[in-house]
Amino acid sequence: MKRLLCLLAFTTLLFSATQAVASAKAAKPQRIAFGQEVDITQYLVPGKTVVFDFTSDFCPPCRAINPHLDKLHANRDDVVVVKIDINRPDVRGIDWNSPVAQQYNMRSIPYFKVFGPDGTQLADGQEARQMVTAWFEE
Repeated sequence: MKRLLCLLAFTTLLFSATQAVASAKAAKPQRIAFGQEVDITQYLVPGKTVVFDFTSDFCPPCRAINPHLDKLHANRDDVVVVKIDINRPDVRGIDWNSPVAQQYNMRSIPYFKVFGPDGTQLADGQEARQMVTAWFEE
């Protein structure tokens, strides 16, 4: 019984710490997945618009847009950028066969999904890209 209570306390503490991280905006865009499946809704920040950028270090257009996304994240208090790295660490080149690329049916990158402050998806794909790149000019 004592072990069960300890396990329950630890699980509660871990859950609380995870929620605290997810509910605050980091100084820099968070990079997640590294090729593994991920539930992006776990990275929503209440009250913020969240831009999910599916990306790879092996993608020239992704590298070109990164500075703009970093600046957007830094300069807009209402926007959070989360970068989803589709590459597994041991794969060179764009990893179209990674679990996360398969999970979200990636065919081209950079690819964006935008969620509103209330957690509902506002746009994805080309519509999301147009929305995000318009913010670069504001």
